[in-house]
This record gives sequence, C-alpha cells and structure tokens, in this order.
Amino acid sequence: MNAITAETQDVPAAVRRVVDTLAAMGHPHHPVMLDDAARTAQQAADALGVALGQIAKSIIFRRKSDDAAVLVVTSGDLRVDEKKVQALVCADGAKLGRADADFVKAATGFSIGGVSPVGHLRPPVTLIDEQLFRFGVIWAAAGHPHAVFRLAPGELRELTGAPVADVTLGS
Repeated sequence: MNAITAETQDVPAAVRRVVDTLAAMGHPHHPVMLDDAARTAQQAADALGVALGQIAKSIIFRRKSDDAAVLVVTSGDLRVDEKKVQALVCADGAKLGRADADFVKAATGFSIGGVSPVGHLRPPVTLIDEQLFRFGVIWAAAGHPHAVFRLAPGELRELTGAPVADVTLGS
C-alpha cells in the first residue's frame, strides 16, 4: 500500500478530489493505493486484512422525483433495505430506483467500485448505516477501485454531515 498525499503525482482526477477534500477537512489519514483492485467489499477487506463489516461500501440510488443521487454508506457485511432508504429520503410516495453506471459516474464523478463518501461532483443526499458504528476503524473507497482511506464512523459523519440511520435488511 502506498499513501497518496497532495504531493503525489499521477493519480486519477477522482482520487485527487478525494485527497483534496480530506486535506481541506483536516482528515488525519491519507488515502492509500492497494496493489489489487477492491471493487467489492470482500476484495477490500481481504486486501486490508480487516473484517468485511469494516468496509464502508457506498451504494448509489436514484431518487426518481428529482433525479437526485442518494448515497448510502453501509457496512460491507450487510445489505441495504431500499424500502427503509426510500422512507427516509423520498416524500409523498416518491420512489427510489437503482442507479446504473452512467448515472453514478455523471452524478458523483466516480465509477462504481470506487465511489467515495466525499469529493462528489454534486453533493448527494447521504445516509450513514448505523451498523458501521460497531467498529472503531472503517475503510472507504477513495475515488478508484484501488484507492481507500481509513476513518472512524464518527469521522464519516463529520466529513459528510449525513444522518446516521437504520438502513439495512434485518436490522
């Protein structure tokens, strides 16, 4: 793993946005580049040697009423309950839908597999899974399938300003 700092050259623009956002917010941990891709939570957990639940996976939905991106940052060992998310972010019976790769890229500036909780092109509606707080340390994508950064769940809340909610199946 190699740390990525403001001085690091030749990193993708999406990673640079995350590095710059974290630096501007005073986050103490630099993103790192993994040797292998971590497009899935399991791949990231394996590469980092951490529990699957410590991976803060970013799931993007599309709010149909206004075409807004809805980001749910959830624990890697759990599945998002779309109905719970819809109840939290959609008013008056509006619907939530799946976001395809083109929508995710256009709305966030990140490709699926590298969606960071910070550094978006347009700020999404964001929710944080309360189950992430089971862990003292979690890892989130940093704009690229090889890039991740370390943080605590409370730091995730501070960096995003997002509410913490029950958003998973069976919780």
